[in-house]
Amino acid sequence: MRHEVIIIGGGQAGLACAFYLRRAGVQAVILDNQIAPGGSWRHVWDDLVLFSDASFSSLPGKQMPEKDRPLHPADVVEYFEDYEKRYGFDVHRPVQVYDVREGEDAPLIVSTDQGEMRADHVIMATGIQSSPCVPDFPGSFTGLTWHTANYPGKELFAGQKVAVLGAGNSGAQIAAELSENSEVYWFVRDEPNFMPDDITGDDLFTTSRARALAILRGDSELPPAVSEFGDIVMTDVVRTARDAGRLQWREAFDSLNELEELGVEHLIWATGFRPALTPVRALLDSPYEPSVDKLHLVGYGDWTGPGSATIAGVGVFARRLARVIAEDYGR
Repeated sequence: MRHEVIIIGGGQAGLACAFYLRRAGVQAVILDNQIAPGGSWRHVWDDLVLFSDASFSSLPGKQMPEKDRPLHPADVVEYFEDYEKRYGFDVHRPVQVYDVREGEDAPLIVSTDQGEMRADHVIMATGIQSSPCVPDFPGSFTGLTWHTANYPGKELFAGQKVAVLGAGNSGAQIAAELSENSEVYWFVRDEPNFMPDDITGDDLFTTSRARALAILRGDSELPPAVSEFGDIVMTDVVRTARDAGRLQWREAFDSLNELEELGVEHLIWATGFRPALTPVRALLDSPYEPSVDKLHLVGYGDWTGPGSATIAGVGVFARRLARVIAEDYGR
């Protein structure tokens, strides 16, 4: 069977694209490698705190329910499940996509563990969570290593010595919450750049959206980028640890042997992710530009649009893409 659009990835970018494609009258199938709704939010540690409230954490067409507390990953998973039910998207899961290539009887062929599928358009909406970045350091470390991708939460590390490497939001938040019950060494390559205390996640999403809209309009002068505020949002857990004097950073180690000398038992890499684009590598020009016009990338960070890697921010770009695809069918 030949599909009009195959969306690879059932997280926020995939769902937003499916919403706008349906509104435009374009048929789409979502291939998701998860066993249930929620996308990468199913694998984030439970105590992670979202930067923004429900009004700035919603997909198009359905408001996330308000909470009288900060939002956590479980809230997002529940919301995504309800969102899928509301719109009845054609979601196939779990499906593992191996490869996307150009075809003879269809523009693109998608190879999966359930056979081949043909499509006029393919949207890659796989995000970054499944492709963690781990830097290479000399020396050896005999303790246990983790990444924010599989960080299980602070309870496992209580009473132990833990090293955290990374000066971004995840590194700061993990170091802060671990400092409640563990001896933490927070290593950074550059001095942490904290945002002012009065900058909230809502401010950041408002700024990202304004910049995204300005870029889409082709404005010559753009609103400030989120990065101009800093790198680390002062969530309650980070602010509390800082004010208590528990959030102390030190310059990154040169060798893993230094961790052995400190008696560190766990090393957590808070070193970010790479776009999960393995199935389409052969169809990309450097750095991440599709070499075929029927392949589209959505939701991978600022290089696909300001705020496009966020729940609320991806909608602007999903809507634009749906419009382009609909025009291809004259709709």
